[in-house]
Amino acid sequence: MSDIPSNWQWSTIGEVSAYIQRGKSPKYIDKSDLPVINQKCIRWEELQLQHLKYIHPEQFSAWDEARFIKSGDVLWNSTGTGTVGRAYHVQEVDCKPLKVVDSHVTIVRATPEMDARYLFNWIKGPAVQSKIEEMCDGTTNQIELSRTAIAATAIPIAPREEQTRIADQLDTLLTRIQSCNDRFDAIPALLKRYRQAVLRAAISGQLTAKVRDQKEWESEWKPTPLGQLGELGRGKSKHRPRNDSRLYGGPYPFIQTGDIAQSGGYISNHRQTYSEFGLQQSKLWPAGTICITIAANIADTAVLTYPACFPDSVVGFVADQRKCLNAFVKWSIDVIQDELDAFAPATAQKNINLALLSDLVIRCPSLDEQSEIVRRVESLLAAANRIEARAATARTHAQRLGPLTLAKAFRGELVPQDPQDEPVSVLLERIASLHTRAAAKKHAKPPRQVRASRALKEAAAVTKSRQDEDVNGKPYLADHLRHLGSSTTAEMLFKASQLPIADFYKQLAWEVAKGHIKDDGTTLEAPHAAG
Repeated sequence: MSDIPSNWQWSTIGEVSAYIQRGKSPKYIDKSDLPVINQKCIRWEELQLQHLKYIHPEQFSAWDEARFIKSGDVLWNSTGTGTVGRAYHVQEVDCKPLKVVDSHVTIVRATPEMDARYLFNWIKGPAVQSKIEEMCDGTTNQIELSRTAIAATAIPIAPREEQTRIADQLDTLLTRIQSCNDRFDAIPALLKRYRQAVLRAAISGQLTAKVRDQKEWESEWKPTPLGQLGELGRGKSKHRPRNDSRLYGGPYPFIQTGDIAQSGGYISNHRQTYSEFGLQQSKLWPAGTICITIAANIADTAVLTYPACFPDSVVGFVADQRKCLNAFVKWSIDVIQDELDAFAPATAQKNINLALLSDLVIRCPSLDEQSEIVRRVESLLAAANRIEARAATARTHAQRLGPLTLAKAFRGELVPQDPQDEPVSVLLERIASLHTRAAAKKHAKPPRQVRASRALKEAAAVTKSRQDEDVNGKPYLADHLRHLGSSTTAEMLFKASQLPIADFYKQLAWEVAKGHIKDDGTTLEAPHAAG
C-alpha cells in the first residue's frame, strides 16, 4: 500500500459502504416504466441512456426500493474484458425516472458518513484501475469482479472534512483536464477538414488563382479522361489456387487493399511478398504508381514508394509526365472519393470497374501550374502533419494528467491537512456503529403483521392511478398503512392501494423519500400514525 498522511487510516470499501449489491437478470420488454442500466450505458463521465433496456411489468415487484439507483451511488461494471472496472457516479438527475441495474453491474453505496465523490474517485484512480484484472475471477472474456472482491478493496480514509475538500478540488481539476482532452480529441477532425479544404482549393484552381496571371499560365483547365493522362491498368491475381505456396515469400512486394487504406497516402511497408513464380502471374508496377482501390473501400489511394505488385481489386495509374503529375491526379481522385463510392452497386461486395475510372474526367492546368500546386499543397500538408504530431504528443501527456492528479489526491498531496478535522478513528467508529445497528435490525424478529381486512384483500382490482388528486403529491400509501395497522408488508400495501404495480412502486419510493413511510427492508410503517 502506498504512503498516506499520518492522520489517515486504511480501510476497505466494504467497511465504508452501506450497500454493495450486484443487479438482477430481468425479463426484458421493448418499453416499460422501469429502465435497466447495463454495461454499455456506463461511461466515466455519463450514462448513455440510448443503451437502456426495460423490465417486463410482471417482474416489477422483484426489485425492492434498495435496488433503485440513488444519487451518490457508484455503478461499477463487473463483467467482461474491456468493460469490467468502468464506473459511473450517479447524479440526482439520473434517478428520474427510477432505474435499476442488471446482473453485470454492481451498485456501491457509501455510508452517509463518507463523501460519495471521494469513494468514486478512489475507484476511478490508478491504484484500483491498474489492478482490476487481478481483482477479477474467471477466464478470458468471462472475468467477473465479485461483490467479495469489491468489499475487500482497500481504500485510504481521510477525515470527513478533508474528503470533501479533496472531492471539491478534484471536481474542478478533473473537469479542466477533461475539457483539455476533449479539445485534443477534436484536433484530428479539424485537421481532416483542413486537408480536404487544401485539396479542394488545389484542384479547383483557387490555390494558385492569384499567381496564374502573373506567371502567364493558361487560364483554361482542360478536362481530360483519366485513361488519356497515363497508363491505367488493373492488378492481377486471377491465378488458381490463391493459396499456392509457390506464389509467396520472394523479393517482390505485394500490396493489398488494406495496405493502401492504412498507408496515409504513401506506401512504405507491406505485409506480403511475391516470389519469381508469383511475379510471372502478376506485374511489377514502378515507384510513383498511384494505387486506387476498386473494391470494399472505394477509391482509397496511395503512391508506391518502391516497385510492387497488387491484386485485381486495385487499379494502378502511372502519369504521362508530359500531361500531368502523379500527385495532382491523386488529389483530384481523393476529393471526389465519395462521388466514386456512390457509383458502386449496393451489393455485399461494393466495387467499381476499370472503365469507370478510365472515363473519370480530371481538369488539368499546365504542368507549370501543377508543379506550383504540388509545391504549395505539400508545404501546407507538411505543416498539418507537424501540428498533428505535436498534438498527439501533447494529448498523450494530457491523458496522464487525470490518473496523476488522482494519485496525488490519495497520497494527501492535493489539499492541506487540517489538525482541527475530526480524527479518522472517530469517523470509522461511527461507521462501524452504523453497521452494527443495521445488522441488528436486519436480524431482529419482524413485528407481527396485521392482516388486511377481507374488503381490502378483495380490492386488488386496479381502480386508481398516480394522476388522481388524492394520490399525486399526497401521502396516499401512508394513509392506507394507518388503516392496515402499525406496519405491514409491501405486498399487503400493494393489494390495498388499488394502484397499478408500476404506479405503486413509484408512489412508494416517493413517499419513502419524503419521510411519509419508513422502510426497514422487511416491513413498511407510517411514522405518524393517527392516534
